[in-house]
Amino acid sequence: MQARRFHAVIWTMTEAALLAGFVALFSGCTVGPDFHRPALPANAGYTARPLTATPSVANVPGGGQQRFVMGLEIPREWWALFKSKPLDALIERSLKKSPTIAAARAALRQARESVYAQAGAYYPVIQAAGSISRARDSGVISPTPASNEEPYSLATAQVSVDYAPDIFGGNRRQVESLEAQANFQYFQLEAAYLALTSNVVAAAIQEASLRAQISATLKIIGVQTGMLGLLRRQLSLGYVAGADVAAQEAALAQARQALPPLRRQLAQTRDLLAALAGGFPNGQMEEEFDLDSLVLPRALPVSLPSRLVEQRPDVRAALAQLHAACAQIGVAASAQLPDITLSADLGSTAARIGRLFTAGTGLWSLAGNIAQTLFDGGALRHRRRAAEAGLDLAEAQYRGTVIAAFQNVADILHALKCDADALKAAVDFERASGRSLDLARRQFELGYVNYLSLLSAEQSYQQAVINVVQARANRFADTAALFMALGGGWWHNRDKVPEAQKNTLPCR
Repeated sequence: MQARRFHAVIWTMTEAALLAGFVALFSGCTVGPDFHRPALPANAGYTARPLTATPSVANVPGGGQQRFVMGLEIPREWWALFKSKPLDALIERSLKKSPTIAAARAALRQARESVYAQAGAYYPVIQAAGSISRARDSGVISPTPASNEEPYSLATAQVSVDYAPDIFGGNRRQVESLEAQANFQYFQLEAAYLALTSNVVAAAIQEASLRAQISATLKIIGVQTGMLGLLRRQLSLGYVAGADVAAQEAALAQARQALPPLRRQLAQTRDLLAALAGGFPNGQMEEEFDLDSLVLPRALPVSLPSRLVEQRPDVRAALAQLHAACAQIGVAASAQLPDITLSADLGSTAARIGRLFTAGTGLWSLAGNIAQTLFDGGALRHRRRAAEAGLDLAEAQYRGTVIAAFQNVADILHALKCDADALKAAVDFERASGRSLDLARRQFELGYVNYLSLLSAEQSYQQAVINVVQARANRFADTAALFMALGGGWWHNRDKVPEAQKNTLPCR
């Protein structure tokens, strides 16, 4: 009897070994298409004609020439090129306290833990269980224990092993998809860093521009107030008409009217900077910005087209989604194939806990199961087709993201060229209108022209001053936008950059 049991165990273990060998033989095969990274079109570029440098404007702060340098490396802390310690300090504080960054980090951790959880399906599940019961059976339909004790106790302790071999690679494709989603979250985090730093720089430049415009407006109001006093004195002496005084009063009121909107924008910009730094608007923010404290970077990087798709976080995120969609086809395909599971139990059952694992109380079992869906109304087939449509969707979105990235860089390169031209035109206008105003003042004092001519010259000069301030700010803002459009240098953090998406070996 014992010999038959021994041979039965040996035969069962042999069958299990053969099944395990069969599993190992086919476990290297992975269903579904292998991911291939789309190639960049050979004609991808930014501008029809290469840009070399912007015009320069002499004797104007921020009017220096900017050179476009193809392939110039972008520093990770690109904002340091503006040489502003308050800006550096504000960005450092923003990166530490921003809730947007904290949320992106948490999303990345969540995605990575999902990968680890799915990878656990590669291994067997081992569980230990134990139970103890006290019972009395009627004896009519229930067997009595061998000891014929009534009531009786039953103690059981066992270890169970369940294993679902990944024969067709469905779990590998699922892990691959989740890894791609984790990469997507990584690039979302880098995009959040880039957006935060760019928004801080843009808001700081906006504040500097508004302060310069407010300063220019206050000077204009001072000049207009002085001119009104002069006209009133001349009116009392009979040198000018009352209409001239009324016209000056209207001009002064108009100049004053421009001040509240600028102050409102300045206050709102300060609130924005406080929020970007993770603070509340009622807090005190020490940093203040003005245009004269910022240095315009002279050498501007222009990344090679082949590098741009590597540097832009949004492009890399779209590529990760494309990879995930490709792997999902394999997941759907594996669901159409047989499902094989193996299980084993080893334990002991006895009437008393103290007799567990003694002679004659052992129990064991080995089992294999295979299941194949024969009919499901076409559900699995349509799920695979849905996954294939998802791949087409992700591929189209990736191409659209790449095209938008090139357009973004091209737009900013054109803007930088036009910003320099606009500043030069604004400065020429300011200088010409300044000379015209000086001439009009002298002629008015000598009585050669009436007040309306002087008022027209003043209004022209005032607008020219504001135009110069705005043109200077635009150069700084578009320079910062170029660094953002090129990716911002996040890739220098080599210890955190995920591996590039690779082609997997096809199933042979």
